[in-house]
Amino acid sequence: MTDSIISQPSDNKRMPIVTIIGRPNVGKSTLFNRLIGKRLAITDPTPGVTRDPIPQRCLIGNHFITLIDSGGVKQELEGLDELVTKKSLSLIAKSDIVLFMLDCMEITAEDEILIKYLRPYTDRVLLVVNKIDTPAREDLLWDYYKFGYQRVIGISAEHGNNIGELEDTLLGLLELEQLDEPEEEPETVKIAILGKPNTGKSTLTNLLVGDEVSIVSEIAGTTRDVVRGAFSFKGTDFTVLDTAGIRRKSRVGEDVEYYSVNRAIKTIDEADVVVLMIDSGIGLSDQDKKIANLIVRRGKGIVMVINKIDELEGLENEVNAIKDKIRFFFPILSFAPICAISALEGQGISAMLTTVWGVWKQLNKRIGTSNINDALKDWTESFTPPRGSLGHFKVMYGTQVSITPVRFLFFVNRIKDFPEIYEKYLKNCIRKDLGFANIPIEISLRERKRNASLNAKGDKPLLSKYGEDKDKEPVKHTPGKAHVKKKNNKPGNVASLDKRIKQVRKNAKNSKTKKR
Repeated sequence: MTDSIISQPSDNKRMPIVTIIGRPNVGKSTLFNRLIGKRLAITDPTPGVTRDPIPQRCLIGNHFITLIDSGGVKQELEGLDELVTKKSLSLIAKSDIVLFMLDCMEITAEDEILIKYLRPYTDRVLLVVNKIDTPAREDLLWDYYKFGYQRVIGISAEHGNNIGELEDTLLGLLELEQLDEPEEEPETVKIAILGKPNTGKSTLTNLLVGDEVSIVSEIAGTTRDVVRGAFSFKGTDFTVLDTAGIRRKSRVGEDVEYYSVNRAIKTIDEADVVVLMIDSGIGLSDQDKKIANLIVRRGKGIVMVINKIDELEGLENEVNAIKDKIRFFFPILSFAPICAISALEGQGISAMLTTVWGVWKQLNKRIGTSNINDALKDWTESFTPPRGSLGHFKVMYGTQVSITPVRFLFFVNRIKDFPEIYEKYLKNCIRKDLGFANIPIEISLRERKRNASLNAKGDKPLLSKYGEDKDKEPVKHTPGKAHVKKKNNKPGNVASLDKRIKQVRKNAKNSKTKKR
């Protein structure tokens, strides 16, 4: 992989970088969440919760800046503490402004180390004294001017006290003026990398970004917060989100890990395409299936990535065997593309990103209603909807109602007992003929209402038990003389008339004979 394939994002204007530095439990993550306006970083009384630097685009005075929450700097280095401390201190040289946080109640040995370390950077350090929650603690701020920093501000990150003054000071240090309207946020393709612990998520993130933004360790659960990075591929800007490894609930013992897993799952909603990392030595596990189900239900694009192919030994077609096994045991993801890479060696990265970009294009594809109905006519002629107890089911017409997620709406003559097999048929036709082969799609049915023009005469009137129209105005009867209605004589035919005349003459003759 060369630099011409993956490069830094193509932002015309570089955003200023502001980093929050301090020892553990001084309130860095609380201030970070306060400034960005949402609970992104995990806050917990346990020391050393934050490990990886967490960069986030943030609005200060309606200007976008990159705000970074760093891991706590410790004096005694045990386990991952050394990696966390080195990573945090390395951010100082890259930052335009450093928010150096101290606790108003005490100064520790770790604070003293940081005070000495930051001496060469005094011109871009803003000393922030936290936890001034009550008026009684305001006088404690004067003790912190002795450290020689020109700019000292007392705040309460938890309660939001004096945050406005902190933001105004930042604007002045960055030589920015307050804007009336916020800047436009650049559009990027957001990729979330999910999977079980130790599948190589952080290694892939660092490779894509071109920097050690995530701490890589063999210790399971190293990544806790969502780590962000940016890069450009073939002229398109990408944002990559590295998440904590997701384990089964029964194996999540610590509260911090519980929050980490929840953050990782919520990242699905923020992402456009999810890269599901699978260890080539383990294959697709039950936990991977559950993660994939979450992704599909949210309508997000998914690319399954088999990592660590450099460790495969034996059969030449071992990668194809793994793919076939995944397809066989998990048919619900038959549409999702599968890529094989080695994040450590940089193999297959270009093909993976090309696949991710293709999935993103399908998620944002929109088909015209006329094109859908032209295709629907061919589909229904090729396979007529089955017949139900009340006659044939019919699909009248359809339309695409949304992108990302992609949803279609079809109008039918009857929704009740509509065959599920025909819904699957329509979904497969959409994938094959309309260009949505590699993404999850959703189909909804709606019963078509009768056209009002076909019922212009209106409904039949409601009749009373006497046969009268209830809606018709009643006839008013006025008292007066009764009149007999003249009976209408209906003319008969000629033969009946002659027969009647003969009968009258016969009766008259008989009456004369009797008189004699």
